Amino acid sequence: MYVAVKGGERAIDAAHAWLAEERRGDREISALSVAQIRAQLTLAVNRVMAEGSLYDPDLAALAIKQARGDLIEAVFLIRAYRTTLPRFGASIPVDTARMAVIRRVSATFKDLPGGQILGPTFDYTHRLLDFALMAEGDAPLAQTEAAQVGTPPAHIPHVMEFLNRDDLIETEAPSDATPPDLTREPMELPAARALRLQALARGDEGFVLSMAYSTQRGYGRTHAFVGELRIGAVAVQMHIPELGFAIDIGEVELTECETVNQFTGSKTVPPQFTRGYGLVFGQSERKAISISLCDRALRWQELGEDNIGAPAQDEEFVLMHADNVQATGFLEHIKLPHYVDFQSELELIRRLRAEAIAAREAAE
Repeated sequence: MYVAVKGGERAIDAAHAWLAEERRGDREISALSVAQIRAQLTLAVNRVMAEGSLYDPDLAALAIKQARGDLIEAVFLIRAYRTTLPRFGASIPVDTARMAVIRRVSATFKDLPGGQILGPTFDYTHRLLDFALMAEGDAPLAQTEAAQVGTPPAHIPHVMEFLNRDDLIETEAPSDATPPDLTREPMELPAARALRLQALARGDEGFVLSMAYSTQRGYGRTHAFVGELRIGAVAVQMHIPELGFAIDIGEVELTECETVNQFTGSKTVPPQFTRGYGLVFGQSERKAISISLCDRALRWQELGEDNIGAPAQDEEFVLMHADNVQATGFLEHIKLPHYVDFQSELELIRRLRAEAIAAREAAE
């Protein structure tokens, strides 16, 4: 039970004013602009967009500034704002094979049409602090060449297509069914794969990463190879009934990961590889890989595998604990006044102690 705190409104106003002062920081230092956050803290912006389920770099940057860099609070702000937006319709599924890639790598095939495109990545950097970044002004940019083999074509086929040709990997059956919308409908279990992927895409990166890591350590039996990881911009199209055809309404940057997992088979289906899939807003490759590993672990039942009791195989455990906004709300609500609740608990423990002491004295 919650109770009002005397003088609470004045105290809350003062707390808000203090928060604004702390957000601004030292006024001898120039204020950090939303444009700077968007341009220079892009990975943080991408995470807020992904977990907030709203692709708008400017608003994500604003939320990060308002939240003083607390990304979960920024996600909360974005989701709250998202609920105020009207919905005009649904877009056509994006074609990631026509992605304007900036990064595309495969751990399964060395030579690919379009080449391995390293792109902007920390993979090959030394984890040493660069004190030049603390110097006044910008450090000179190095003259670099495109980190790729060949020039990528307009249409870059997915690596899985090579395995599909020889029937070496499970075939994805196309579906015309409209997937459920997690932002408008409550989670219901058991969940279809499309709904699971939505929940993982907007789940907390750290939680999804820990679940994925657990599968690599043996809690899920999903030894995976990254078939392909690609990052780039894709066109968003929407069908306009008045026109009778689809038009481009914009583009979004996405990270897509497809994993190749261990053999499976049955009396009617010969052994073949299985799939894991992850798709997320922005350049978020750690998240995309994590989603694909969790996706594969959660498919144990449809693939006829045994459930070994691994956390990543437990749909309810994974999906109901992945959402950081829900988790934050439930966790932080215990900061609110619970005076009446605690007093009842206090009276109970006092009575139990008194009864226990009386019983001990009587026994003596």
